[in-house]
Amino acid sequence: MTAEASPAGASAPPPTREPVVAVLYTSAPTVIPDIARAMALARAWQHLPATSETLLKVNISWQHYYPGCSTSPWQLDGVVQALRAAGYDRIRPVQNGTVVVDSHQGEKGNKHDRVFARHGLHSVHLQDRGARWVPYAPKGKMLVLDSIFPDGNEIPEAFLGTNIVHLPTLKTHVFTTMTGAMKNAFGGLLNNRRHWTHSVIHETLVDLLRIQQEIHTGLFAVMDGTIAGDGPGPRAMRPHVKNVILASSDQVAIDATAARMMGFDPLSIPFIRLAHEAGLGCGDPAEIIVEGLDVSGVNFGFSGDEDTFASKWQKQIYWGKLHRFEKFLLRTPLVPWSYFASNVYHNWYWYPLFGKRRIGQMMNTEWGQLFRSY
Repeated sequence: MTAEASPAGASAPPPTREPVVAVLYTSAPTVIPDIARAMALARAWQHLPATSETLLKVNISWQHYYPGCSTSPWQLDGVVQALRAAGYDRIRPVQNGTVVVDSHQGEKGNKHDRVFARHGLHSVHLQDRGARWVPYAPKGKMLVLDSIFPDGNEIPEAFLGTNIVHLPTLKTHVFTTMTGAMKNAFGGLLNNRRHWTHSVIHETLVDLLRIQQEIHTGLFAVMDGTIAGDGPGPRAMRPHVKNVILASSDQVAIDATAARMMGFDPLSIPFIRLAHEAGLGCGDPAEIIVEGLDVSGVNFGFSGDEDTFASKWQKQIYWGKLHRFEKFLLRTPLVPWSYFASNVYHNWYWYPLFGKRRIGQMMNTEWGQLFRSY
């Protein structure tokens, strides 16, 4: 399959400063051209200067393939084909590992490596020794990052002066109700001390969006909702086939639209509301222009207040009875205990007992067949 796209700026819709989010129904046979169409409807070529290198911020929430959890191979494939067809010849995927997820394993488990090989791309893993991080002093006022990192924060040098396209999936999250384009920057812009920010995660996401708007020449997001995740995400979710693709240059608007489709009031989610109030994007559905699908009556009825055994204890540390011990537990040599506990729960208990059965069910759908084809 090949993407149908126009050369950068050639036949895109007229420029607009209004928040535009494209939402399209799709299917496994048409998903590649549908991604290109969604990007064109959302004016991608006007917001991503073709003269800049374009980074693809891949999402790996788990090293295992779990439907709806991480960037899908067709999502990655469709975006690369659309960019190439539109004349973008400098494309670089970037991956970040976490204390509980190995991005090299995740790249293979989610078949990203197959897509990279198909298109001759080489990914950068931001946690690897060769990836350079440099000090960055934000120009705008920070809500929390300057107090969390009083000695300054570092960002990947490779991010400076580039376009970035975020590749989140449509899913819920135990700490932020839902996760999307704004949360996708979390791993990319914060290094191995990012867990220090979890107690103020909503404010942190707003600070990171402000930094992105300072350092990148263009911002865009393509969200995969072909299989969406409901429940205690980003890993222990119930996957549902929803057959939608979202795209926007407004990171707040795409998250607000996704939240609305899941059944949430976007402005009740703190990071969306704070970013909206700060003028970093539009979180009010009444002000967002949706191209393509009419989402006014869409409500997936997702649950954003479920926990796993692991997240219940994490919330006690971040916001509950154990909060006064947060620095002791998460900023001292004791911190590896929490990583070990999370790995034991998710990889040794939840994945074999619950995850594999749900994966098997999804493999019987058209999306499971498409995943196998990669």
